[in-house]
Amino acid sequence: MENSIYIKLKEGELSLQECYDFVSDDSCGGISLFVGTVRNSTKNKEVFKLEFSAYEPMAIKEMKVIASKAIEKFSIHKIAIHHATGALGIGEVPVIIAVSSAHREAAFKACQYAIDTLKETVPIWKKEFFEDGEIWVNSHP
Repeated sequence: MENSIYIKLKEGELSLQECYDFVSDDSCGGISLFVGTVRNSTKNKEVFKLEFSAYEPMAIKEMKVIASKAIEKFSIHKIAIHHATGALGIGEVPVIIAVSSAHREAAFKACQYAIDTLKETVPIWKKEFFEDGEIWVNSHP
C-alpha cells in the first residue's frame, strides 16, 4: 500500500502536476482531483490572505490514515494528499487531493471522503486576514 500513497505537507506552492503524475496509471480509467483555492471573501468580508499552520507529525500521520482508509473503503489504485502551510494569497492552492481508480465512481467518492475527513480530523488550522483584523477559522480538530 505504501507505493499507492503520496502525502506531502509543506510551506509554499503545491504542484497539481506532481499529484496527477503520481496517481496516473494505465490500469485506471478515472482520476479525480480536488483543488482547494484561497477565495477573496467569506461571511461578507473581504479576505486578502490565509495562513495555515499544522502540528506536522500528527498531520502527516492522520493524512496517511485517511489515504489508507480511502484505498480500503473505495478500492482505489493510488491517492495523493498534499497540503500547504504558511501564508497564501488569493487564488493560491492550499490543498490538493488526487485519486485514481479503475472506474470514476470510486475516484469521486474517495476524493470527497479524503477532503471531508481531512478537514474534520487533521490538525491543520487556518487564519483568515481581513483589512480590519484576522480570525482563526477552524477550532478543531
